[in-house]
Amino acid sequence: MRQYPLENTRNIGIMAHIDAGKTTTSERILFFTGKTRKMGEVHDGTAVMDSMAQEQERGITIMSAATTVQWTSRCNGKDYRINIIDTPGHVDFTVEVERSLRILDGAVAVFCAKGGVEPQSETVWHQASKYNVPRIAFVNKMDINGANFENVVDMMRVRLKTNAMPIQMPIGKADSFVGIVDCITQQAYYYKDALGSDIEVTDIPKDLVVQAKHYRAQIEELVAGRDDVLTEKFLNGESLTVDEIKQGIRSATLANALTPVLCGSAYKNKGVQLLLDAICDYLPSPSDVGAVKGYSPKSDKVVVRQPDDDEPLCAIAFKILADPFVGRLTFVRLYSGSIQIGTYVYNSSQNKRERISKILQMHSNQRKEVDSAHTGEIVAVVGLRDTVTGDTICNDKEPIVLETMTFPEPVIKVAIEPKTKQGSERMTDALIKLAEEDPTFKTYTDKETSQIIIAGMGELHLEIIVDRLLREFKVEANVGKPQVSYRETITAQSVADYKYSHQSGGRGQFARVKLAIEPLEKGSGFEFVDQVVGGNIPKEYIPAVQQGIKEAARAGIVAGYEVVDFRATVLDGTFHPVDSSELAFKICGSLAFRQAAESARPILLEPLMKVEITLPDEYLGDVMGNISARRGSITGIEMRLGMQVINALIPLSEMFGYATDLRSKTQGRGNYTMQFDTFVQVSEAVRKKLLG
Repeated sequence: MRQYPLENTRNIGIMAHIDAGKTTTSERILFFTGKTRKMGEVHDGTAVMDSMAQEQERGITIMSAATTVQWTSRCNGKDYRINIIDTPGHVDFTVEVERSLRILDGAVAVFCAKGGVEPQSETVWHQASKYNVPRIAFVNKMDINGANFENVVDMMRVRLKTNAMPIQMPIGKADSFVGIVDCITQQAYYYKDALGSDIEVTDIPKDLVVQAKHYRAQIEELVAGRDDVLTEKFLNGESLTVDEIKQGIRSATLANALTPVLCGSAYKNKGVQLLLDAICDYLPSPSDVGAVKGYSPKSDKVVVRQPDDDEPLCAIAFKILADPFVGRLTFVRLYSGSIQIGTYVYNSSQNKRERISKILQMHSNQRKEVDSAHTGEIVAVVGLRDTVTGDTICNDKEPIVLETMTFPEPVIKVAIEPKTKQGSERMTDALIKLAEEDPTFKTYTDKETSQIIIAGMGELHLEIIVDRLLREFKVEANVGKPQVSYRETITAQSVADYKYSHQSGGRGQFARVKLAIEPLEKGSGFEFVDQVVGGNIPKEYIPAVQQGIKEAARAGIVAGYEVVDFRATVLDGTFHPVDSSELAFKICGSLAFRQAAESARPILLEPLMKVEITLPDEYLGDVMGNISARRGSITGIEMRLGMQVINALIPLSEMFGYATDLRSKTQGRGNYTMQFDTFVQVSEAVRKKLLG
């Protein structure tokens, strides 16, 4: 039975750049909602939401963690259920943010009051925009030196192109940060104790009255402009009520026309209760988000599911986790209907029925068994053995398939081998489980060297994978040096007419394929077009041709790297009624592609990284020279809070060991962040080096 009304349910994510204070904010939310009795701290490894040993040691979030809390709004007295996902801030683990935002209704974007909008802040913001997720912003760390609330708001407007609107103001900053002004109610909240529970509500300090009234006027004008009744009231010089303003802010936020900006210090326990109230006031419930659309696997017609327990089941699996105690966990978000223990569900993506043996409500790595789950809830399920990330779970009598998730391809790889023969099988099983958990982690065997290769999003990503192999799966491994995952593409159109004929006694193999290939725009991937007419190639052999082309593209043309961004069109062909087979057409398709690609001016591509380097002014020359030496190009330099910030584009192959190099050139005072930007053609010198 449902415990909370759907309109009082919130599914939110906490997202930000690394070290902006996401997990600390999550820990304070757990404490103030009564979920935990003691505040966990990231720096001493006691954060509840960072349960992995690697997270506790490094002080960063690696894997998104889910929990559920209850909060009684101090504005309207209603009880709310808030499902929270705390996401990583490091770019290597951006997949955790991507799949979380796919299923969340709203998000809290946390910004450091000193750093403002940092590189990963932009990345997660654009990921949220991709899924139209409404957001509120929390400017954290108002207690640190260099905190500047207005600067962060300006950076949001300029860098994120969002309508950032302060609905709060800090009282003081750094050591003098003592409270928060509510610009809507025109009241001041002073924090009287270290725990943040003794709050005095008074008038606004005199030196902030003008600014607070200015923000209130801006809010009223924006809200009034979205409602005819309020517009008339506003033009008549009447002041809007607090309820009218809040309703207007909520409406604008849900439409992604406004980002309310709050402030505080999670570490010093200031502003968290007000943040919880804002989550309830301004972020959507599942009923606000409305119906979810998919298509019927039987007819490809659009299918709609309303957020209602009485509707047919519709859910999406967004995360797989190997739990050491209960086995394989599948995290699902229910968009409609409900599920119960012991019942069967239909995986429409895989065309399989599976039985739910357990339903768990998660609190980080802790589990609570429940009998059922309902619309709008996020739970973990035991028993779905074949379900993978992005699959749709539904009712087999009324099936629906939701849009699946897409993830970036790995950009770095290393060879790995077990230290003992006994560990070989165990390592294979472990790598399969890790690949199920993380769609950006790939593992395969190199056909030429027979080495096991693991590929991921960065050095830290693979370092964590190897560490987990040792700790969780008890597999010791030798790891090779990191290698860059290059790509290949074509730059011209080409046509090949290839005939494959093989006789070895008995039945032979025959196929002929006429194939045209042409380049596509960067990031387009692979397109396959069938233009065969007259049955020259029977329809049942066309998929085999496509598969042959795919396999040849994966093997590469120039240097053995995958060929991307091209269209392959089968123009014509010939078959033999006896000697033709799927295998023959697969081989023929593969060889036709190779022949066409060799004359389509193939080129090598390398991953280019967007790098942001922060350093004191006196080291600027040395660092800029080092960027040039690494084949990098500087795209901009700016002064930010007394530090120089260099934005550059540098090939990934030149970034290995950069952390050590930067520390030595800046006496430990410089730091950097990087994220994948695009693939670009390699220089002739690099091409020669790669080809040996």
